[in-house]
Amino acid sequence: RKARSEGKDENSIKFVIEGQENDEQNEIRTSASKRQKTNKKSFPRINDLLEEQKKREKEQQQVEAKRQAEAKLPEDMKSKYLALDCEMVGIGSEGKQSALARVSLSDWHGEVILDTFVKVPSRVTDFRTHVSGVTAKHLHSDDAMELHACRKKVGEILRNKILVGHALKNDLQALLLDHPKDDIRDTAKYRPFQRASGRNGGKWRPRKLRDLVKENLNIDIQVAGQAHDSTEDARASMDLFKHVREVWEKELKRQATSANGRKKK
Repeated sequence: RKARSEGKDENSIKFVIEGQENDEQNEIRTSASKRQKTNKKSFPRINDLLEEQKKREKEQQQVEAKRQAEAKLPEDMKSKYLALDCEMVGIGSEGKQSALARVSLSDWHGEVILDTFVKVPSRVTDFRTHVSGVTAKHLHSDDAMELHACRKKVGEILRNKILVGHALKNDLQALLLDHPKDDIRDTAKYRPFQRASGRNGGKWRPRKLRDLVKENLNIDIQVAGQAHDSTEDARASMDLFKHVREVWEKELKRQATSANGRKKK
C-alpha cells in the first residue's frame, strides 16, 4: 500500500527476511572473489626461473665438455664403431614371424654407410607399415637387395668393427649373422639403461630406445603416429652409446681384467 501511495511499481518490490539480504550479498561477493582468483594469471617465481637457467647452463656445459672430449679422440678409434638398425615385415599365416626388410648402417659421425631395402624370399603377410615404414613398392624395387647379397655385404662391412645398436639380437637374427660378443655394444643390455621390475627388486629389463634417447639426449625419435626410420634409429643408438662411451668402455676393461685374473688363479 505504501508503494502504491508513493507511485512505485509494486511488481518491483523485493520481499526479504531480515538478515537474508546480507547473506545473499556476501555470497555474491564471495563468488566474484573466486572468479577473480581463478582468472588471475600465475607467473613463475624468480627463484624458479634462476634455477631453471642454472640447470640449462649446466646441461650446455656438459654437452660442450663431451663435444670437446670427443673432438680429441683419434679418428682411427672412432672408425672402429658402426651402428646397425633393421626393419622387419611379417611372414607366415598370421604375419607374426619376422623377416628382414631394411638394413641401415651409420658411422660414429652419423654418416650413412649402408641403407637398403631387402627382397623377402617368402610371401609377406604383414608389411607392418605403420611401424616399419616398409611397403610392397619398396621390396619390389630394383634397388632392393637380395637377402644373401645383403648378408654378405653387411658381414664384410662389420668385420673387425665394434657393433653398436639397440636389441641387436633381433637385427643379427634377421640377418642370419653372428658378431663377436666382445665387439657388441647393445644399449638395450647396458645395465644403467635398464629398469628393474617384478618382485623383490625384479629382473633387469631393457627400455625402449625412444625413451632412453629422450631422457639422455633430449631428442625425439619414433614419434607417435609416424613409422620408424632405421637410419634415424641407428644414429640415435650411436649417439646414446657415445653419451656413456667412456664409462662403458672402462667398465668392460675392468671386467676383462678381473676375468683374466680369475683364469690365472
